[in-house]
Amino acid sequence: MGTEVTDLRAALTAQPVIAVVRAPEIPDAVALCEALAEGGIAWTELTFTTPDVTRHVAAAAKAGCRIGVGTVLTAAQAREGIDAGAGFLVTPGLRPAVAAVAREAEIPVVMGALTPSEVADALDLGAAAVKIFPAKAFGPGYFKDLHGPYPGIPLVASGGVNATNARAFLDHGALAVCAGTDVVPPQTVAAGDWAEITRRAKAFVASLD
Repeated sequence: MGTEVTDLRAALTAQPVIAVVRAPEIPDAVALCEALAEGGIAWTELTFTTPDVTRHVAAAAKAGCRIGVGTVLTAAQAREGIDAGAGFLVTPGLRPAVAAVAREAEIPVVMGALTPSEVADALDLGAAAVKIFPAKAFGPGYFKDLHGPYPGIPLVASGGVNATNARAFLDHGALAVCAGTDVVPPQTVAAGDWAEITRRAKAFVASLD
């Protein structure tokens, strides 16, 4: 296991929330990351569904933000994200070509999976953590079930996670949770309402106590 994998797992244990931003526009990626950090969320994932996402990743990385890129589907996208300065990659499902690029660059990848077989495949591909999506559809109990055959496996809950259920996912064995529209609504991000983003982040983090 590479140090990049163990480092990410340790860091997520300490700060178990990743803000996943899917917005049609990001007026200032650095301000966005800073607003989230002020609210207690240090990790930000921008996605390839946002136009010109690598430019935003580069700006945030240069400013020292804990920035990653998600919805990575191809090796080319993986290289683009890494070249822009992404500190981690996230895939929606099993993407062996993305995993290969990540291993070569020594960049951790959080790989999407759902079934027990897919979870095993993600680990075999070298995933630093396995993102279970859609988490809400299967509920927190599914994470406890997965820990039966896979004790200690680093699972990340994504999809439908909000301030009312995030704590339950962590209590049932998730290493971390992804905060989406509950914290970073696309239109709020596009409007650059950073105070509202901070308020939402604080509320989400407070729900974990």
